[in-house]
Amino acid sequence: MTGVPRVRRLSEGTVNRIAAGEVIERPASVVKELVENAIDAGATQIDVAFRGGGKSLIRVTDDGGGMGREDLALAIERHATSKLSDDDLTDIRFLGFRGEALPSIGAVSRMVIASRPRGGGDAHLIAVEGGLLTPPRPAALTRGTEIEVKDLFFATPARLKFLKADRSETAEAAEVVRRMALAHPGIGFSFATEERRLVDAPVGETEEARVRRVMGAEFMANAVPFDLEREGVRVRGYAALPTFSRNTSGQQYMFVNSRSVRDKLLSGAIRGAYADVMPGGRYAALVLFATCPPERVDVNVHPAKAEVRFRDSGMVRGLIISAIREALGRSRAPDTGLGQQTVARFRPGTSSAGAPSGFSEVQQAFAMNMPPAAVPSAETPAVLPDYPLGQARTQIHDNYIVAQTRDGLVLVDQHAAHERLVYERLKRERSQSGVETQPLLVPLVVDLDPVDVERLAAAADLLAQGGLVLEAFGDGAVIVREVPAAIARADIAGIVREVVGELAELDVTTSLTERINHVLATMACHHSVRAGRRLRPEEMDALLREMEATPNSGQCNHGRPTFIELKLSDIEKLFGRR
Repeated sequence: MTGVPRVRRLSEGTVNRIAAGEVIERPASVVKELVENAIDAGATQIDVAFRGGGKSLIRVTDDGGGMGREDLALAIERHATSKLSDDDLTDIRFLGFRGEALPSIGAVSRMVIASRPRGGGDAHLIAVEGGLLTPPRPAALTRGTEIEVKDLFFATPARLKFLKADRSETAEAAEVVRRMALAHPGIGFSFATEERRLVDAPVGETEEARVRRVMGAEFMANAVPFDLEREGVRVRGYAALPTFSRNTSGQQYMFVNSRSVRDKLLSGAIRGAYADVMPGGRYAALVLFATCPPERVDVNVHPAKAEVRFRDSGMVRGLIISAIREALGRSRAPDTGLGQQTVARFRPGTSSAGAPSGFSEVQQAFAMNMPPAAVPSAETPAVLPDYPLGQARTQIHDNYIVAQTRDGLVLVDQHAAHERLVYERLKRERSQSGVETQPLLVPLVVDLDPVDVERLAAAADLLAQGGLVLEAFGDGAVIVREVPAAIARADIAGIVREVVGELAELDVTTSLTERINHVLATMACHHSVRAGRRLRPEEMDALLREMEATPNSGQCNHGRPTFIELKLSDIEKLFGRR
């Protein structure tokens, strides 16, 4: 029987390879660390060459401050850095600071660093192969720093088995550069593979121009700016309209003090900001910049530096939610993509499913099949009032309002629109003086399953804050005594049963305000003008005017659009006039 093994120090190479496992997960990690170093060095242009999915070659070239012979040798030692003053981890003003990246990369690859200090001095290079160092020697380099990383993970071949296909690794690395480019619009960035250039952002762009370049013109056409500051913390950026949502979070870009992060607090705040206006399972497209004094945020949570911890996380979360909600509430712009999709459906040669079809099908689509009883409005005046949503002209299929604007038309889903209006009224009442309630002359008894009775009784205080006052009435019923005045004429029994189902679905981690708003949304939906109800011209116009004055009126409580706008130019294209 052998004895207990003695404690011993690991070799420097083994320590570096262990550290590399935390810092360097994949080729994109190498790109991130090297580009961050270039930014910290004051570079104005950073170019990345990428070959073989990053396994063959990663080259990062910059025109930053560079390093002399002594600094070059010290830079590849673990925990050697120029970015911390007095070892103070509460005052981090650079993207890198741990001093782990270069030795970790050198431990698992063949790396060569060439650098020339700004302001004079000769260029030198140093090579590291699997952690083995060669002394610095003279090099030919005009300025800045160039780092070549070849044969990544040759020293830890097991890691190669966990890498994805070359194209996937390339896309991931290019995405890293895109994020850096968003955070630093004044710096020029390029990312090129052996086949093409995936990122090409020129130096000196404005923030808006850089966001447009990275996110695309369609995003900018459907996004609203936001900017709010509180207690020394500022959040700003661009938030896309809810109808521009995506099925993944891939178009959410979050930055804290110019550092790209993937943080649960920020992601949760974004979900909270869109909770009232976006369908479940969808994700907002958004660019968020948060800035605060260094001592109010901890970026040293993980070696990858992708997570942060705020000193006052609750305040930051509330600030983000308020900033985005206010911006979305101010917006009256429709999602331009909806209009384009609508026009596309009517184009000759395209069916509703997007497949080729005969023009006769398109003609059938234009035939709205308006019933003789549809209600027309008054004659069109010579000059239309300049209303954003136009003037009502008619109602089709007893659910859709057609309004004429100065430069096109608007199609409104009356149920979805009224649902939002009722919901916003209930929220406004609750925030100001409490939801206005109306006692029932004869309390209503609603028969329910005993489990549902228990669930409602447990949520009685929550429901009361939403204006629905009820209590258990035996084992199989509840008695409703007061309801919100805004829905007093609704099917109260139906609302109670609907609320029971919603309570069962609510997450216990949801905040009180969000739970109350969820109940209000359920009641608003149940009470709203239903599809199939005929509206008089003055009722249609009143609905349009209230939509124009109500925040978030472009989406119903479930996040679906309430209206679609078609420009006259698009309509003329359908008929070959343009």
